[in-house]
Amino acid sequence: MTTTSAPSGPSVVEQAVLDAFAPSSRRDPYRAYEVLRAAGPFVPGPLGTQLVTRYADCDAILQDPTWSHAEEPDLLHPASDVELPGSFLWMEPPDHTRLRRLVSAAFTPRRIEGMRAHAERIVDSLLGTALAAGETDLIESLAYPLPLTMVCDLLGVPADAHADVRRMSAGIARGLDPDALLSPEELAARTTAVHDFATFFGALVAQRRAHPREDLITALAQVEADGDVLSPQEMLGTLLILVVAGHETTVNLIGNGMLALLRRPDQLALLRRDPELAAPAVDEVLRFDPPVHLTTRTARAEVTVAGRTFAPGDAVIVLIGSANRDPDAFPDAAELSLTRYAARPRPNRHLAFGLGLHYCIGASLARLEMEVVLRAVAARVAAIELLVDNPPYRPNLVVRGMAELPVRLTNGDTR
Repeated sequence: MTTTSAPSGPSVVEQAVLDAFAPSSRRDPYRAYEVLRAAGPFVPGPLGTQLVTRYADCDAILQDPTWSHAEEPDLLHPASDVELPGSFLWMEPPDHTRLRRLVSAAFTPRRIEGMRAHAERIVDSLLGTALAAGETDLIESLAYPLPLTMVCDLLGVPADAHADVRRMSAGIARGLDPDALLSPEELAARTTAVHDFATFFGALVAQRRAHPREDLITALAQVEADGDVLSPQEMLGTLLILVVAGHETTVNLIGNGMLALLRRPDQLALLRRDPELAAPAVDEVLRFDPPVHLTTRTARAEVTVAGRTFAPGDAVIVLIGSANRDPDAFPDAAELSLTRYAARPRPNRHLAFGLGLHYCIGASLARLEMEVVLRAVAARVAAIELLVDNPPYRPNLVVRGMAELPVRLTNGDTR
């Protein structure tokens, strides 16, 4: 009699790879990351890639111009029926250098810092409404409207179009995930969102060229460096990345940060005692639970990392979320410590904003918005109670964050 054994299931490491990308793990991918880091610096991943699991190797790859980000659209969206408007996010020098120089000329630290008072007014109003309600969803009442209003006001989008921008941004952000993970409806929504975005912002750019105002679209339309200007397609691509990166990611930064503090009341109490921790606390929140968990790179030439040699065209997925929790880079990496980045010497830099050529150009705006939120919460909220044990998450893999964050607020404002 011949017997056959049942097919074996995935190994522990293979299961961790599946778990890291599964929608059911959006709430907590960190257990899977721990298994992957223990398995080695590189683990076979989806789409013929290698997953980069540890901080040192993620750090090295993100800084090394041998690794290109330009191939990500072909890697994640090989059969897409819509072309996302190109931007310097998916370019390499010399095009990346040229476009980033042009955008940086209008997107200056001075311009962003000048928005602090505006951010404070928005947060003051939003938080006041939430406190008056008592019970609220912090995603809808604070995390979404703050960065949406800030980026729309920065660009010069009329107030009555903010809801349309949110809809377009959400469709595009979901569409950044690999096509294989998207339903036909989500693919169709991305196509619609990109079309609507190009139509809306194309018209707005034309208006600003004809009738300049004091906003970033006007500045981008007028910016010139060494006789060079942004083409219409480059302008749309730049606006797309500023809207999505300047809005969707900050929604998740605020949501993730508030959830982390709710689950660690000792850290929230520390912030109340010392509000000056707000600025360094932003970096710790970014390290602890970043809004973007992965990015891709493709080798442009033969390159060796951690003893492994990659050939030209080999692709990796850099697991930012795993690197930021690597205990070899961060003592007590699984713990939230708001004093971590206030200490001297400073710890390793987190990778939430990337590194090198593709360091997030909107990092200063995101930092500003989160710092203003932390200061306001410390000053005005006496207590916050999480109303559900496990808040629901959106299905998004690349831009990861909650769908809802229901809480009960106690007013502690003594003004």
